[in-house]
Amino acid sequence: MNIEELVKGLHPLERKVLPILRHSHVFSELVEKSKLKDVEAMRALQWLQSKGALEIKEEVRELITLGENGKKALSHGLPEKIFLKAIAHGKKTLEAIRKDSSLLPEELNVCIGLLKSKGMITVAAGMEISITEIGKNSLDKESFEESLLKRMSKEEVDVSKLKDSEKFAFDALKKRKDLIKPILKKEWTVKLTDLGKELSKQDFSEKHARADRLTPEMLKDGSWKGKEFRPYDVKFNVPKSGRGKRHFVNQAIASAKSIWLDMGFREMTGTMVQTSFWNFDALFTAQDHPVRDMQDTFFIGKPKCGKLPDKKLVDKVRAAHENGGNTGSTGWRYEWSEEEAKKNVLRTHTTVLSAKTLASLRKENLPAKFFSFGKCFRNETVDWSHLFEFNQTDGIVVDENANFRHLLGYLKAFFKKMGYEKARFRPAYFPYTEFSIEIDVFHPIHKRWFELGGAGIFRPEVVKPLLGIDVPVLAWGPGFDRIIIEYFKITDIRELYKNDLKQLREMKEWMR
Repeated sequence: MNIEELVKGLHPLERKVLPILRHSHVFSELVEKSKLKDVEAMRALQWLQSKGALEIKEEVRELITLGENGKKALSHGLPEKIFLKAIAHGKKTLEAIRKDSSLLPEELNVCIGLLKSKGMITVAAGMEISITEIGKNSLDKESFEESLLKRMSKEEVDVSKLKDSEKFAFDALKKRKDLIKPILKKEWTVKLTDLGKELSKQDFSEKHARADRLTPEMLKDGSWKGKEFRPYDVKFNVPKSGRGKRHFVNQAIASAKSIWLDMGFREMTGTMVQTSFWNFDALFTAQDHPVRDMQDTFFIGKPKCGKLPDKKLVDKVRAAHENGGNTGSTGWRYEWSEEEAKKNVLRTHTTVLSAKTLASLRKENLPAKFFSFGKCFRNETVDWSHLFEFNQTDGIVVDENANFRHLLGYLKAFFKKMGYEKARFRPAYFPYTEFSIEIDVFHPIHKRWFELGGAGIFRPEVVKPLLGIDVPVLAWGPGFDRIIIEYFKITDIRELYKNDLKQLREMKEWMR
């Protein structure tokens, strides 16, 4: 495209900034001289950059100005100078200094450490504090910190242009609360290319202006006749625009839900705050089990306790714990506490929904299959494979003909549809299942097997109190976040929720 055709196609905003770019290359100057809004001027520059007429360079500057404590220090003096003045005429105890100076306890502590490090005070037994000669000499001198604070009161200071003494003061001040306030400022500079220089020389006066658009008013009054309109280039590159879409984890959850639904399961839902009764006791987890300690579980402070369900159900669960009840077991053999069962927790697993669903079923509802997805919470140390908040998928199959082979079959079918051709099942122990297995997959980056979750067949101590009859109940509850990280090529589970816009825009769609 030659210059004349290019000029004809320029937008009015581009035509306005081009003549100014002959002399002004800083964005703020361009905005001021063009009388355009910031967004209009930037849009014009981006369009011209796409045409190859200029290059935009972004520069980020770190500036500093006074914080609230800095303004206070400028008018009343830095705390350390006030501290020194309080002991200028003789040693004093810390309590006396506090009364004479009106410094806050935290300011006093900072002053002691700071002034001792500079050799300006000495601290004797009984916390009697004396000023040294170095301290006395500093009383009438302006410190580097005070000098920098004064400068900041007059202007925003560029950190990159600080003198050596000011750098020393800046390093000291930034460690202290709200004495200085950092500001990041962006500035853009423009460099015209050869094409841009040629364009900027063109005549952009009103007599050469072209209409930018055909409006309804022009059509009504006929004013469009005789006007020359700006041509549009349909092949012109436009900035890439991100579209709205579900978070990639939610995409995977929606797909996994479809898998369970296609296999004939119904969904279970429930709240994230549950009583310990449903989260632990109904699942035959003893009240002295380590998972019920605060180092493993998040307990709720307000309200601390919730309500227990029907007394008949509570008594059956109590009996299962204390002596096995009618399950054929001897139970855990301890005195079960209702108060302990009432304690509210952030659910540690979505298996709590499986327990509540079992309690709601009747014999005529069987056979039945249910699944759930939801957030769970455990007091974990966060690392590449652990989060304290994570997604879990649970499932139960209640069927008098169900067996351990069916359990493995359901799990293999689900994991295959999720992209894992091979999964490892190994014996394990859980208080509420027997048989019990752990589900593992191999991580190709970390070169190790890692656990996805547990599965098994609910024990009679769980099923009979809740359901009223002894029938096989297949159950599982793998962590879902660990299942999906390989598909998204994420090697650290923490990256699933880091809220990085670039990651969210570029992450591939879930296609399984």
